Amino acid sequence: MGKRMIMNAFDMNGAMHNSHGLWKHPDSERHRYTELSYWAEMARLLERGKFDALFLADVVGIYDVYKQSREPAIRDAVQVPLNDPALIVPAMAAVTEHLSFAVTVTTTYEHPYAHARRFTTLDHLTNGRIAWNIVTSYLPNAALNHGLAKMIRHDDRYELADEFLEVAYKLWEGSWEEGAVVRDAGRGVYTEPGKVHQIDHEGRFFRVPGPHLSEPSPQRTPVLYQAGSSDRGRDFAAKHAECVFVGGNSKASIKSAIDDIRNKAERLGRDPQSIKMLTGLNAIVGSTRAEAENKLKAYAALWSGEAALAQFGGSSGYDLSAYAPDEYLAYKATDHGQSRAAQFTKQVQNRLTVREVIERIGTLDSRQGRLLTGTPADIADAMQEQLEETGLDGFNLAHLITPGSLREFVDHVVPELQRRGIYQKDYEPGTMREKLFGSGNRLLPEHHPASQYRRALS
Repeated sequence: MGKRMIMNAFDMNGAMHNSHGLWKHPDSERHRYTELSYWAEMARLLERGKFDALFLADVVGIYDVYKQSREPAIRDAVQVPLNDPALIVPAMAAVTEHLSFAVTVTTTYEHPYAHARRFTTLDHLTNGRIAWNIVTSYLPNAALNHGLAKMIRHDDRYELADEFLEVAYKLWEGSWEEGAVVRDAGRGVYTEPGKVHQIDHEGRFFRVPGPHLSEPSPQRTPVLYQAGSSDRGRDFAAKHAECVFVGGNSKASIKSAIDDIRNKAERLGRDPQSIKMLTGLNAIVGSTRAEAENKLKAYAALWSGEAALAQFGGSSGYDLSAYAPDEYLAYKATDHGQSRAAQFTKQVQNRLTVREVIERIGTLDSRQGRLLTGTPADIADAMQEQLEETGLDGFNLAHLITPGSLREFVDHVVPELQRRGIYQKDYEPGTMREKLFGSGNRLLPEHHPASQYRRALS
C-alpha cells in the first residue's frame, strides 16, 4: 500500500453545514439532526466506509454581516439552528469501535480549565478516539453574545489561543502522574495525593492554579487539529497542530500553504512530516458522467445564493451587498477569517468584480475546484492526483445531500480507492493518535511543545 489517504466526514450538529439551500431536497434528512438515532446511523455508515473520523465544525454566533442582517442566515439555515457538537460524540462512540471524532471548540470564548475536563471526559468515553479542532472564532455576533463590545482583533485572538493551549497542556500532561490512581482498598487510598500536582499558571489571560479535575485519559491530550490559513494561523499550526485543515483555490496554492507550515514547524524543532495535511472536498458520484452531471443540475437548481453570501460575509468580513457590482473586489485585512478574505482577492490570477464574485459564490459549479463530479474512477483520479501533487495527506469530505452523498461515496468511491491501494481496508488498533501516526504513539511526541510539561511517565 502506498501513502494512505486520510478521510474525514465534514459536518456540523445543525440543520445545514455548507450545502446552502439543499435542505429543500426531498432526499435530505438534515432535519433529523436533533435525533440521536440520526447521528448513530451516520457513525455506523462512516465506520462501514472505513473513514478515519467525523470532523464536527462549529460556530458560536449568527452570520449577520451580509446585508447587516441575521435574516438571510436564519431563513436558509446557514449554520443555524445549531447544537453543541461535543454532546453527540458519546452516542456515536457507543455504536462504533474505531471511528474517531474531531470536535471544534473555540479558545476565544471558552475557559481552558473547563475545556480540559470536557475533552478528558470525551477521550475516556471514546477510549481515546477524540480530537480537538482549535479555532479562534470570527463572528461579531459571537463576541456580543459572550459579553464583549466587539470582536477581539485577529492576531490578538491567537495570542490568547497560545496561552489557552499552554494551560491545557499543563493540565493534561503535567497535573496527574501516570500512576496516580491506585485504588488500593487495603490502604484506603484511591489516588496518591503526592502524584497530583498544581500547575500554578499565571499569565496575561488566565490564572489557573489547578490541579486538573480528571485522571489521565488514554491520549492525555486529544489529537490536535487546526484550520487557520492566515499568516498567524500558519504560525500557530506549525507550533501546535498534528493535523491541519488547509485551503486554497488551486493545487499550487494548497502546496504552498503545506510547504510553508512544514517549513515553520521544522524551524521550531518539530518533525514536519509528522503533521497531517487535509483539505475540503465535495463529490457528486454517478454510474456515468452524465448521471453525475444531472445530479449537479438538480442540486444547483436548489442552491441558495443568498445563504452562500451570508456565510461568506461572516467568514470573510466582506458584506458584498454594500459594494458596487462592477467594482473590483480588493483585499483588505479584517478580523474575520483572513484566508476566506483572500479567496477571491489574493488567491486569484485575475482581478474579479464584485458581480463575478457573487456569481461564483452563489452558483453550485464543479469548476470551483473543491466539488468533484463524475464516476467513481473520475473522483478517485482527482483525489489521488491532489495527494500526489500537493503533499496532502487526505480530505475532509462534505456532503450535499445527507446521508445520500456520503452513502454513494462509501458504496462506490471507497472501493475504487481501496483497489488502488491508497485507502485503508481495515482500521489499525489503538487510539486515534495511534491510528494516524502508528502503533505506540498514544501520547504527543517529544518534539511537540506540550511534552515540556510532561512529568516522567512510568
